[in-house]
Amino acid sequence: MLTSRKIEILKAIVDSFISTAEPVGSKTLVEKYNLPYSSATIRNEMLELETLGFLEKTHTSSGRVPSSLGYRYYVEHLMDDKLDTNLQTALQVVFSDRQLKIDEVIKRSCDILAQMTNLTSMVLGPEANTQTLEHINLFPVDQNKAVAVFITNSGHTENRVFQFEEKVSVEELANCCAILNERLTGTQLDHILEKLQLIKPILAQSIKQYETIFEAFFDAFIKFANTNFYLSGSNNIFNQPEFTDINKLKQLMQMFENSKVWKDIGSNQNALRLDVSDHSSLVWMDDMAVVTSTFKLDQEESGQLMVVGPSRMEYDRVVALMEFMSKAIETIYGKGDSS
Repeated sequence: MLTSRKIEILKAIVDSFISTAEPVGSKTLVEKYNLPYSSATIRNEMLELETLGFLEKTHTSSGRVPSSLGYRYYVEHLMDDKLDTNLQTALQVVFSDRQLKIDEVIKRSCDILAQMTNLTSMVLGPEANTQTLEHINLFPVDQNKAVAVFITNSGHTENRVFQFEEKVSVEELANCCAILNERLTGTQLDHILEKLQLIKPILAQSIKQYETIFEAFFDAFIKFANTNFYLSGSNNIFNQPEFTDINKLKQLMQMFENSKVWKDIGSNQNALRLDVSDHSSLVWMDDMAVVTSTFKLDQEESGQLMVVGPSRMEYDRVVALMEFMSKAIETIYGKGDSS
């Protein structure tokens, strides 16, 4: 258990670092937050908080910054419920347009959220979690081009145009399509790529130009599996000092291109997770924080809203908005809605 004094100091450090991105020293706490303790007392408490794992010391300053454990304690015990009324109003305007389909509403909401928080927002649509592949139809256009139509069990369809550098026979395309239908029908969308890799040796035995055809289908399935993955404000990361390192930035941008990373983010062994409510959870990994809020449309269909940013994000504001959005989606678009 932390003493009341340690809690007061930890909260001030987190609040200060969130707003300034600068390591916090005892002088700042005395002058900015008017804490009724001497600098020496505050330094001793900060040292103990560091020993307990709630703070970290940077190499460039004598000040401290919150650790993932410190942020978790802050969210779990010290965070205020702060709903941004301007953003709430902007979202309510979108939700009130009943002519919009749910996917359009969610995308517009993500855009607004990214713009007004200067963070990156995303959505994993409900269909990506529940739909399975029903059938693939392939229509050759000429020896270098074909059109594939992917159909799911819910009737959702996606068209993909294949442009081959080498000539591919109609017979080989038909054989490939037959094998894929036999092996992939009934596969959940987010498991297709994994299963497709297992099919590659089978294609190699039956089709001469299997490499060319396999690559075309693999690229098509990446886009198909990501159909219900929407990302907004990815460039906002450039504005955050935590991601000025080019290697870290490249790694993050690669993550943005793969929806499966975000589906599995909560189970990452290197991450620290906290369930804030029945709807929302938080995951910390390195200098990054991911706020996730789940919305349910019925017993089977659910989706996830996400906000990604540095660990020092304004949790009270972001979490409150995510909760508001997910509950509004459930109320308006849930199958149990009586309106």
